[in-house]
Amino acid sequence: MIAKDSVVSMTYILTNASGEELDRASKDEPFTYLHGHSQIVPGLEKALAGSLIGSQKKVVVTPADGYGEFDAKLRTTSSRKQFPPDAELSIGMRFAADDDDGQPIIFTITELTADDVSLDGNHPLAGETLHFDVEIVDVRPASAEELAHGHAHGPDGHHHHG
Repeated sequence: MIAKDSVVSMTYILTNASGEELDRASKDEPFTYLHGHSQIVPGLEKALAGSLIGSQKKVVVTPADGYGEFDAKLRTTSSRKQFPPDAELSIGMRFAADDDDGQPIIFTITELTADDVSLDGNHPLAGETLHFDVEIVDVRPASAEELAHGHAHGPDGHHHHG
């Protein structure tokens, strides 16, 4: 049964409110995470608690329990002069910058002109109601190493993604 410190493997199809598919994980390559460690959106994590292997669930996650509401204050325009002169900027490019409290925010370039760069610090799914169609394919207790590292390790052992 899924509880804090369980390693959960699941398949899912994620769609938005209009039914457009946004992401999926298949049985060939299930998504695996460490439950209770904020590795998936809170609304989905809460809904999966107590589920068993083989459970199938349809879970609707509001923006507040997903990637947050869209925040217009996180959209800004900067001068190209604020970027290194040799930077090859392109729409969709992402980079990190610190907010006023020193916390990192990921910005996405949304528009480029000769003088300006338009940036959006919202998560791409901010403001979206998320519809998950989930099947739990495996649940097991996390190993001591997984708990120490704060994430699940694959069947081949420990890999850090760079």
